[in-house]
Amino acid sequence: MARKPASATLPPPSPVRRMRGFEAAAGLVKEPVRTVGETRGFAVSRLLTHWAEVVGAEVARVSRPVEIGYGHRSGAGGFGATLTVLVNGAHAPMLEMQKERLRERVNAVYGYAAVSHIRLTQTSATGFADGQAEFVVVPKAAPAPDPVVVAKAAAVAEGVGDPDLRAALAALAQNILNRRN
Repeated sequence: MARKPASATLPPPSPVRRMRGFEAAAGLVKEPVRTVGETRGFAVSRLLTHWAEVVGAEVARVSRPVEIGYGHRSGAGGFGATLTVLVNGAHAPMLEMQKERLRERVNAVYGYAAVSHIRLTQTSATGFADGQAEFVVVPKAAPAPDPVVVAKAAAVAEGVGDPDLRAALAALAQNILNRRN
């Protein structure tokens, strides 16, 4: 009697299991952002997504990271990588003077001296490959807290004697009360 092939006896692969309930938007976008960032040499996508936090709002308003080049073509001439930054118009000389501070802040994101050189490319304010985007950083305004939630949070931390600890506990209680289940 003939035997069945071994592959026919294996159970079918189970589908990929997803989280239960809603997923955070950051989790859904994380993989595509990482893939696009790696094509331009960015091993840490935080440098792209949080550029304003890394270098400051004033510098982020006039600049944008474009590429991290490693090796001979990057022009580093040694260890480390070269970060290429697009700079808006006449702000390039100001950023040229701040290159060392920018390099330190970028390396703080990586946790080691990953970037040894920064190359500034002076360009116009419009016409970037990202869809004719202008350099505008608009801070998000925090919504006003619900007075009922603030009162409940203050009541939770009411018995604490230390004012700093009381404020921290009230903020924690407010965050917990605002969390949607």
